[in-house]
Amino acid sequence: MKAKGLLTVLLSAAVAFFTFTALPHAGSGTAQAADDVIKWKAPCHWPASSVSFKDSLQKVADLVEERTDGRLVIEPYEAGALIPGDQVFSAVKRGMYPIGVTSSAYNLDQVPILNVVAGPPLNFKNVWEAAYFHQWMGFEEMVKDAFAEHGMLYFTDKVYPTELSLQKPVRSLEDFEGLKLRSSGILQKYLTSIGAAAQYIPGGDIYAALSSGVVEGAHWGAVQGSASMNFYEVNKYHLRPALNFAATDIWMINKKAFEKLPSDIQDILVNTLNEHFWRRTNQYQYLEERTLAKIQKKQDVELITLPPEEYQKMQQEAVKMWDDIAEKSDRCAKSIEMLKEFNRKMGRLE
Repeated sequence: MKAKGLLTVLLSAAVAFFTFTALPHAGSGTAQAADDVIKWKAPCHWPASSVSFKDSLQKVADLVEERTDGRLVIEPYEAGALIPGDQVFSAVKRGMYPIGVTSSAYNLDQVPILNVVAGPPLNFKNVWEAAYFHQWMGFEEMVKDAFAEHGMLYFTDKVYPTELSLQKPVRSLEDFEGLKLRSSGILQKYLTSIGAAAQYIPGGDIYAALSSGVVEGAHWGAVQGSASMNFYEVNKYHLRPALNFAATDIWMINKKAFEKLPSDIQDILVNTLNEHFWRRTNQYQYLEERTLAKIQKKQDVELITLPPEEYQKMQQEAVKMWDDIAEKSDRCAKSIEMLKEFNRKMGRLE
């Protein structure tokens, strides 16, 4: 009996040992133990004063830490604290940092589909359309596949509009002729193509340029962005529809670092970022409308909404640039055709 009892104990111990060692570890044999505290430094392109630093990066970090019971701690670092914002892509790709947030306007050559992520001009009329395109039509998966080729996981932070604040009213396409505007990137090229005198001015110099008459309008995000830059002290008109809707802010995770996480933490991280897209997009739009009501009441700003026929004229000019983007890669060509098809179904394109 004693021998039998000893054998039972030994067998139980062996079963326990092999059960533990056979437990699935996420990705590789170097996966971290389930009860380890894992700390990830997260560089981004936002200054700490940016609303998105708090409402996006810090919010996700707080949720992940809470949902993992403190086992994964994401440590946010503002732009420049670790590396410049435009270097986050390469740093995460090389594994210098496991996670980071950057702008889709960077790294267009390395990942051509970012030209579509960053928002072709006049691509949509409403936030919900951009969200539908990303999450229901398969565009988000196309971008994820492109980033996977660089050894990274991709997530869109939010989609939101870029809109003009102006010193002069614009009520038709013809009103853009000769209008002096501050712009950047593809929108600068687009505004120039429809007759505006668009130029790039660094963010810190825009207010002075508006005050002195160097430019007569500018875009810095939409209502919230313009309000944060005090544009409405001199600009008394705000123009809609938006110049574009874009996923300006994007998350990246190094795939090797991700695979070292315990599987339940992997699930929590992915689910939190997927959920964050909807929460943040919705929150941003709410704040846009709340800020608009405030500037209309307190700063006497007039909201101008172009009629559909004028929007159609502007979009017809924009499609020429869509075609230029389509030539950059097969994914770009496919996604631009998806964009055209969406607009056809909405009755905007023939």
